[in-house]
Amino acid sequence: MNKKTINTAYAGRLGAFALAAAALTGCASTANNANDPLEGFNRTMFSFNDTVDKVALKPAAQAYDTVVPTPIQHGVGNFFGNIGDVWSSINQLLQGRIEQGVSTFMRVAINTTFGLGGVLDVATEARLPREKSDFGQTLGKWGVGSGPYVVLPFFGPSTLRDTAGMPVDLYGDLWTYKRPVRWRNVGAVVRIVDRRAQLLDASTLLEDAALDKYDFVRDAYLQRRQSQIDGASGGREQKEEAIKP
Repeated sequence: MNKKTINTAYAGRLGAFALAAAALTGCASTANNANDPLEGFNRTMFSFNDTVDKVALKPAAQAYDTVVPTPIQHGVGNFFGNIGDVWSSINQLLQGRIEQGVSTFMRVAINTTFGLGGVLDVATEARLPREKSDFGQTLGKWGVGSGPYVVLPFFGPSTLRDTAGMPVDLYGDLWTYKRPVRWRNVGAVVRIVDRRAQLLDASTLLEDAALDKYDFVRDAYLQRRQSQIDGASGGREQKEEAIKP
């Protein structure tokens, strides 16, 4: 069994795990938020993820931010963003947003051709802004309800709908087909660390604020996801932002 198969199988098990957790913890939930009936379970997973972040991911991101020059960081983000744009374009077309899907495809063509394989974001300068789309958003456009909010181990904030779409997103991510496997694995780690480094300032402000971090992240995530679904339904342009623990 190759790594691609393992990754996909893991995503499928993760979705099943989230669904099972919903069934097992629903009766014992103490949540007052209608969108978060699994709050007891979710807070436990949130605490676990937060610990992993503090012990491993955040220190790695801080070291990366210190050692790697800013232009190279931008290049890394642009490169993986360009790869992600391919799947975003497909999802936008599946959502019936033909104009946006074609625009995103043009981003890929321009950045790949004139941006050194996507290292330079030439398309944004050409007024073709990035809009990230995934299969969970596509399911929402097709009328699939979000289901309860759920915090997944390692993956963080999600909903049952987005969790169900995660294996499809893995299949649609071109980097999962990269060979040899060692380069794919190295790239996957760099991608995660680079993304975390982009959120260092936001996470520091969140940690310093006098608020319930779990509540803030949950409410911000659900509001952002609903905005993305509304944008897919109405064709409004959305900006790529994320807040994660």
